Amino acid sequence: MKETLVSLRKNREFKKVFRRGKKFFSRYMVVYYLKNGLNYNRYGFSISKKVGNSVVRHRVKRLFVEVIRRMQEELAGGYDFVIVAKKTSGYMDYHECKKDVLKAMNRESLMIKEKRRGKTWHE
Repeated sequence: MKETLVSLRKNREFKKVFRRGKKFFSRYMVVYYLKNGLNYNRYGFSISKKVGNSVVRHRVKRLFVEVIRRMQEELAGGYDFVIVAKKTSGYMDYHECKKDVLKAMNRESLMIKEKRRGKTWHE
């Protein structure tokens, strides 16, 4: 069965992460994160009109959601994440998105130890 992500839905939830959270940058995104006191992560995505028209923005969001969904078990738990897409994200493909997210999360030590069940998804 397909796993789903728990979303940040309210404006105040987004604002809390923006105000109190830490942030880091990568090639295609800016990520804000904050401990949430829960045992699971919640995610919010912000893709502005600067990225492109509605078709491009929706494609970018689907790419980020799919990459995060697949690596959800490898991310440290108990955080709220807000991923803000940069202008350049309109041109990325799935593999560039995956590489960018993985590299950024590793750099910020937000990944837990990798599970070795044969070939991992990012190899």
